[in-house]
Amino acid sequence: MVAPHSLEATSDDAVLGGRLVLRQPLRGHRVGHDAILLAAATAARPGDHAVDLGAGVGAAGLALAKRIAGVTVTLVDIDPMLVALARNNAARNGMAALVRATCLDVAAPAAAFAAAGLAAGSADCVLMNPPFNDLQNPSPEPQRRAAHAGSAGTLDKWLAAASPLLRPSGVLTLIWRADGLTEVLSSFAADFGAVTLLPIYPKPGAPAIRILARAIKASRAPLALLPGLVLADAAGKPTMPAEAVLRGGASLPLAES
Repeated sequence: MVAPHSLEATSDDAVLGGRLVLRQPLRGHRVGHDAILLAAATAARPGDHAVDLGAGVGAAGLALAKRIAGVTVTLVDIDPMLVALARNNAARNGMAALVRATCLDVAAPAAAFAAAGLAAGSADCVLMNPPFNDLQNPSPEPQRRAAHAGSAGTLDKWLAAASPLLRPSGVLTLIWRADGLTEVLSSFAADFGAVTLLPIYPKPGAPAIRILARAIKASRAPLALLPGLVLADAAGKPTMPAEAVLRGGASLPLAES
């Protein structure tokens, strides 16, 4: 197998307590907690087809496939180099038969998705980590900027791609910055309901930094707010629940309820 990047340009990094080893660029966006939290929050069953939009090197989709045996995953990203790495990561972790990667812009027309094997209604669940940071202070690194910096309407664009992919009553899971909760709820209103939220706190007493949200296509069930996950205790040590998710591969209540 030929590595899509030179060894000097990439590193091999273990996540999920060593359950996954991912090759990723040394510069630009690096896999962090968000991808693992997103995978842990995604409700899927054996035999389901999940689509990971903006998958990068495949961390979230591969973590989902590692947690739930028999799930098939399509990793979608606009960057051909990251897609090549994602394909490589699926193979090296023994999941090439269940996880595939395709190069596609989230904003591409439905015909382009269908040509890539992603026809309307073909997904049981979609997971995504759209770029959500302020464009006023973008990273000078192009890959990192593309992965992190969004613009007004970014979430609506990504949801417009996710909704047609999902079968009726399909499940969408996303991670977003906590102070953008109003934007998330507003964007869900047209096509999704039964919204369930789980805040992520950096430490006790601190404001939430992320919000995990699950929504069901075409549902009109009411919103639910779950108890949040605290990542570290007052001394800065990872909490047991956070360790169970980030290193142990445990699921979050969003994936279970």
